[in-house]
Amino acid sequence: MKSSRYAIGIDYGSDSGRVLIVDIQTGEIKGMHVMPYRHGVIVDVLPNGSTQLPKGSALQNPADYLEVMEIGIPQAINQSGIDASQIIGLGIDFTSSTVLPVDQNLMPLCLKPEYRNSYHAWVKLWKHHHTKKQTDRIYTLATQRKENWMRKLGYNISEEWMIPKILEVFEDGKDIYNDTAYFFEASDWLVSLLTSSLIRNNCSLGFKAFWNEEQGFPEEFFNLLHPEFGKTILSKLGGEIKNVGTCAGYLTEEWAKKLSLPIGLPIATGIIDAHSAVLGTGVYQAEKLLMVMGTSTCHMMLNPEQKEISGISGVVKDAILPGMYAYEAGQSAVGDLFGNYVKKHVPQSYYLEAEEMGLSVFDLLEKKAKALLPGENGMIALDWHNGNRSILSDADLSGLLIGLTLHTKPEEIFRAYLESTAFGAKIIAETYKEWGMNVEEVVACGGLPQRNPLLMQIYADVLNMPIKISKSDYAPAIGAAILGAVAAGSENGGYDEMEIAIQSMSQPIEKTYYPVSEDVEVYEKMFKYYKQLHDYFGVVHIGVMKALKQFRNQKKEINTLLPLEC
Repeated sequence: MKSSRYAIGIDYGSDSGRVLIVDIQTGEIKGMHVMPYRHGVIVDVLPNGSTQLPKGSALQNPADYLEVMEIGIPQAINQSGIDASQIIGLGIDFTSSTVLPVDQNLMPLCLKPEYRNSYHAWVKLWKHHHTKKQTDRIYTLATQRKENWMRKLGYNISEEWMIPKILEVFEDGKDIYNDTAYFFEASDWLVSLLTSSLIRNNCSLGFKAFWNEEQGFPEEFFNLLHPEFGKTILSKLGGEIKNVGTCAGYLTEEWAKKLSLPIGLPIATGIIDAHSAVLGTGVYQAEKLLMVMGTSTCHMMLNPEQKEISGISGVVKDAILPGMYAYEAGQSAVGDLFGNYVKKHVPQSYYLEAEEMGLSVFDLLEKKAKALLPGENGMIALDWHNGNRSILSDADLSGLLIGLTLHTKPEEIFRAYLESTAFGAKIIAETYKEWGMNVEEVVACGGLPQRNPLLMQIYADVLNMPIKISKSDYAPAIGAAILGAVAAGSENGGYDEMEIAIQSMSQPIEKTYYPVSEDVEVYEKMFKYYKQLHDYFGVVHIGVMKALKQFRNQKKEINTLLPLEC
């Protein structure tokens, strides 16, 4: 009897890493270990306790990523009860764009004593929003020149992407830039470490680094940003570019010993986490929209044709499935928005009430919010508390809550925030449709859909479509394991074709939320007001929020502020 075979999928999120051992014949999760990052997200001061960070910073310690592998893999194998020899491949997905500078030996600069106090030597997480100056300059120059590569990026540039972050280092941390041998997406750094090679994945480069399969990097444009930048940046982005779904290389003896894995284990080319979730949920056909819902939400679609959709985060061929164009849009604050509200704005009396009832504060608020009818709170919010990723692509935008009274209760605000993220998702879905991307089915995965029934019912009502919920809230890690099985190939007991691996290993649908007709009618009316506010503050009178942001960030330079619009 043939023994079972397994693949490892490692999913690196914003706050933690997850290691899964997955049966490649059934998709069953045999072992798992979840590790919160020891240093979390670094936003105020470096780990030295004295180096203050500018507002908008979101840094991390790459040692935490290594710890996820070095502790998590042996723990997950031990929990699974299998022998490591049964593992045939390993895949990694990562939040993106998460960028770190390394030396010639792939050592992160921030882990070297001489650089530990240097702000620009640390990992810049996807939600690092301190690159506005660089982003604006890139956008202005690119639009003036009508750069062709912008057509594949929704005609927008985001502060969250790789090139603005590297340009920030070049302009504000020149010593770090000069001492950097390579700037890596975190997924590519880990894959390169494990295989002792220099590997880049086409998914991250295409969506986050101005690269495309026809023209490569825009070298002339980099030169126009700054001659020295143009002269040096390509070497710092050096390495072999491989497509998602290929084998990046094989596990070295050194790392095999550290991880208790077989020497020469096939390692898959890296992938962005939300894109990996497409594989893990099995939502790989055209006309299906996948919402990967966590701290933020990514809205993923596949299509055999290339459509240049304004305001989305990009379109890249072969970035998820061979022969298909991958499309990404997103909302920058979803779970983060709910969490921030609960932690900072809910009164202590609600915590005491929740404790008495044996509930979490989230559960209490959801229970109270569920008792409200749609629109009963009399409020509408704009979900821009971490800027707007799609379709406005502007990190300067901030949240808005309209309709407050002296009688407003915390659960009413909580429900308004839930509804606001659903309205934001509807803006994105409508944009896909306007550009010829028919949406016939919506699937949601991640931690939020599994634990928040009210939220998902609101989404079904706002979108006026059934919302299918994936059984596993670890879809990105399942997708990474699928890539590990494909990297192994049939010669090692894996798969040669991505679609067969997906059909065998992806997770089934657990539950479906159906729209309620009377609630749909109310939300259609409310959405019209949301759209008015969206366009008023995000397009027509955008200067209001930009000026307010300057008040927050430049209190000592009031005279330089933009005038408020009336």
